[in-house]
Amino acid sequence: MLYLKNAQWVDSVSILDRAFQYGDGCFTTARFHQDIFELETAHRNRLVDSAHRLLLDVDFTLIDISIALLRQHFEQLNGTLKIMLSRGEGNRGYALPEHPADIYVLFYPQETSDFKFEQINSGVLERKIGLNMPELVGIKTLNRLEQVMLKQEAVQKQWLEALVCDLNGQIVEGISSNCLLRINNTWVTPELRYNGVHGVMRAEILQRMQQHSIACERRQVNIDEIQTIQSLFFCNALSPMKAVETFDLDAFQQRRLDLQPCVELFETLKLNQFKPYVKDHT
Repeated sequence: MLYLKNAQWVDSVSILDRAFQYGDGCFTTARFHQDIFELETAHRNRLVDSAHRLLLDVDFTLIDISIALLRQHFEQLNGTLKIMLSRGEGNRGYALPEHPADIYVLFYPQETSDFKFEQINSGVLERKIGLNMPELVGIKTLNRLEQVMLKQEAVQKQWLEALVCDLNGQIVEGISSNCLLRINNTWVTPELRYNGVHGVMRAEILQRMQQHSIACERRQVNIDEIQTIQSLFFCNALSPMKAVETFDLDAFQQRRLDLQPCVELFETLKLNQFKPYVKDHT
């Protein structure tokens, strides 16, 4: 792993950094494939929007300088890029320091390939997530303790991903993914009114569906609808589709979901590729 702070190579983080002290900041995780920063505009827009909502003063040109420095180490960038915005160092207490935010860029080099259709087993986690302050809804903050606890439960149940509900009994998302469900022959995605992350891959998929005139409802999805799910997949910037083959309703009930609508959507939307996307009009 290679990492930079404000476009300077570093090997440590200050114990006074508010990212460490409070999870005070936000981040985005992206993929480089064949030297292309996939969904770059969406990732940059997410950071700009999050910085504005969190009152972070950010010099975003430092991201470009950091990526240019990374390119000096590789003929071609392939791997995972994580960009973190931290409010920086501060005194004890919650009052905001009066200085610009810090930008951390972490790069995990690894071989990449075109995305492939994936199949997984899944279910609904027993642990619930809370309701967020309205100003924080949709932001991928640095405080991910809920997701840490959810992942621990999923690992115990041997699920790579799983549906997560909130305290109101509404389906929200996966542990580190958004979700799309097929109910009554219609695609549905939770509207993320009170919690959840506004994922860049979810936004890209919804845009492509709109371009192909494929309907997708954005609405609240109650846990009571779990029995009516026909198809289900999870998506994030590192994996556009993890389709659920078998779904555990509880410890004693398991259902096989219909994979074909997921396969057709993957092929129609060309989710194997995320170079600058152009709809095929042929």
